[in-house]
Amino acid sequence: MKLLRSFNNWRRYRNTVNELNRLSTYELNDLGINRSEIRSIAWRACNR
Repeated sequence: MKLLRSFNNWRRYRNTVNELNRLSTYELNDLGINRSEIRSIAWRACNR
């Protein structure tokens, strides 16, 4: 069960990173996100 949960967390992480990377720098700035923070934000969001 833990393996399945880890895999699902990883998939959510990758999807979140991909979605945020699709946003323009202007859109990210509106959200208060710097492009260099995308991975850490996605990691925190998907591992709650």
